[in-house]
Amino acid sequence: MAKKKETISGLIPLIFGLFVIVIVVLVIPTAVQYVGKAAGVPANLVFNYEGVLGKLPQPWRNLDQGGEEPKEMLASVVEEVKELNPEYIRLDHIYDAFKVVSRTDGRLTYDWTGLDKAIEVILATGAKPFLSLSYMPIVISSGDMIAPAKDWNEWGQVVQATIEHYSGRSQKNIDGIIYEVWNEPDLFGGYKTYGGKNYLEMYSASAKAAARAQNVNPFEIGGPATTGLYQNWEERLIKYVAANDLRMDFLSWHRYSYDLEQYERDARQARKWAENIPALVNLKFYVTEWGHNSEVDPGYDEKFGAIHTLAGARVMMGSIDRAVLFEIKDGPGAEKYWGRWGILTHEKFGTPEKKPRYHALQFLNNLGPYRLSVAGEGSWIKSIASTDDKGNLKIMVVNYDPKGLHSEAVPMTFENLPKGNFKITRTEFMGSSRTLNVATTSATWKTSEFFTPNSAAMFTVEF
Repeated sequence: MAKKKETISGLIPLIFGLFVIVIVVLVIPTAVQYVGKAAGVPANLVFNYEGVLGKLPQPWRNLDQGGEEPKEMLASVVEEVKELNPEYIRLDHIYDAFKVVSRTDGRLTYDWTGLDKAIEVILATGAKPFLSLSYMPIVISSGDMIAPAKDWNEWGQVVQATIEHYSGRSQKNIDGIIYEVWNEPDLFGGYKTYGGKNYLEMYSASAKAAARAQNVNPFEIGGPATTGLYQNWEERLIKYVAANDLRMDFLSWHRYSYDLEQYERDARQARKWAENIPALVNLKFYVTEWGHNSEVDPGYDEKFGAIHTLAGARVMMGSIDRAVLFEIKDGPGAEKYWGRWGILTHEKFGTPEKKPRYHALQFLNNLGPYRLSVAGEGSWIKSIASTDDKGNLKIMVVNYDPKGLHSEAVPMTFENLPKGNFKITRTEFMGSSRTLNVATTSATWKTSEFFTPNSAAMFTVEF
């Protein structure tokens, strides 16, 4: 018994040593990673008045409307949408919602009446149509509205007829329409890039149909508008298009995420997949739905959704050509505010009201037309700097934290200022303003501005 106790006692230091090694190898790196991420990088913003980078990219000026109702849903909010000065409005469910395609004596026939009205409403807002070619007309489907066509040649006929009707110079004569092949094919229809439900067949038939379109204005065609950026979709599609000499003007996907870095990773990855294909050197990148959550979420009715929109617009600016915000108007729910994605409420409850995300787009539109360089952004603090036609500065600073905890005092340095006397106004997002008159003999001026969690401000510097 004594020898057994001595043996156990001798093993205790060894056991303790092994325990320490496990802690060092497994636990500490994780803890350090967590603490480092929690600590983040504080901002130290530097704005160079002479660092004009060119025209300000505005990917946020693209809006989306889903198909919650089989009618021209935007008719009741034309003026509100027009105020946002959108470049494009995306519409899906164009075939099933508006009953466009039928068959008469064995031939495909078309009734554009309902869809025409929806397109006219889009044009009335000042935007151009961005048409998601979805979903499958029942008369050519092998099943329901998300099943593959029985004959992809007939699908091609539908696509060609659509392009010729809206882009055709002798028909609707609309310039610059964007056509996107389907909407979330990985979800709606369970398509893949191989097998019986092969999206590549759908895209091939669509691109060939676009090539056959006669007497049409310039337009764009692309896809696949998947629920995320997936290598087995986007990279395969890019290679397939190049190998088969098909037209593809843009690559598109959707992204709903609280993580701003995800938007940046997507852009880098998409460009990496396409960069070695000479035929796609001019390929554009579109995020054709985006927000913080793909599910119904209270944040869409609150300020949080707006701050996410401001920060998301910043991280996509310059790397994404179009970011199409989903969506314009809520579907008809049981309550006025029910966490739906709309930036406007439904008219079922009276005059549609503007939600905070609507005001976020207005806020972004207050920026000037010329982009100015910004250095020193941090983990939470993002900024867009611009100048207007008078040479005044318009600078947006946003503090985004999905946990809603981070506050920060942000040093701000202005370099190469043209005059010693100027006026700087801080305007809070959906809040008040304060103005400071500055007199200095230096071309450099420094200040520090405090930001509470999930807040934003626009700084206007007038000389």
